[in-house]
Amino acid sequence: MPDSKKVVVDVHDVYKSYYLGEEEVPILKGVHFQVFEGDFVSIVGPSGSGKSTLMNLLGCLDRPTSGTISVNGQDINLLDDNELAHLRGMEIGFIFQQFNLIPRLTAYENVMLPSYASKKEGINYPEKAKELLKMVGLEARMKHKPSELSGGQSQRVAIARALINNPAILLADEPTGNLDSKTSKEVMDYFRELNQNGATIIMITHNNELAVQTDRVITIRDGQITLDIPAAEFVLHMNQEQLATMENLVTP
Repeated sequence: MPDSKKVVVDVHDVYKSYYLGEEEVPILKGVHFQVFEGDFVSIVGPSGSGKSTLMNLLGCLDRPTSGTISVNGQDINLLDDNELAHLRGMEIGFIFQQFNLIPRLTAYENVMLPSYASKKEGINYPEKAKELLKMVGLEARMKHKPSELSGGQSQRVAIARALINNPAILLADEPTGNLDSKTSKEVMDYFRELNQNGATIIMITHNNELAVQTDRVITIRDGQITLDIPAAEFVLHMNQEQLATMENLVTP
């Protein structure tokens, strides 16, 4: 990776445990990777692999038990709760599987929502909200409420909302999980376009077919990183796994 590229997320030797009564339950076990400005990365793992816990840490919704996570140069362990909330609101744009739009608000009002809590200097928020809705093809539906939008349109509103504060990172959690294959492709095309325009995107998914549409794939299993490779290499890895599975099935 060229030295000129800025490190946006730095995850170093991260462990995360939870407690059931007095029993410690380890989830993440020494996770380490970096995400650079302009990367389009997918983090892939089955249920129970630790990817949801990792997402919460990357989104500054939780802190590691040990190790460090820095977001845009700020170590989240060194921030108090207010500072962490500020970092989360200013530097991270969240895109969720369930869209998480407010039903009583219009598309425009939903896009504006993050700006009510955190504002960056130099952004004309009303104009930016309109520009973002135009960018995702919803200029004519900005006064419509979520109940009047399709699933794909709702997700595009969520993408526009995630971009309102010019975040350093877009963090997408199973962003096509509730969408049909055609609409999923449209959403992934939007992500690709955003990335080509400079956005740094981290996508959490269990879907290998989505993962190979990004540039880099990080796989996690049993709380540890098992692969961190370009998506083209991940395709070869998938093919090798499928061949091995088929060979095992036909072996007498």
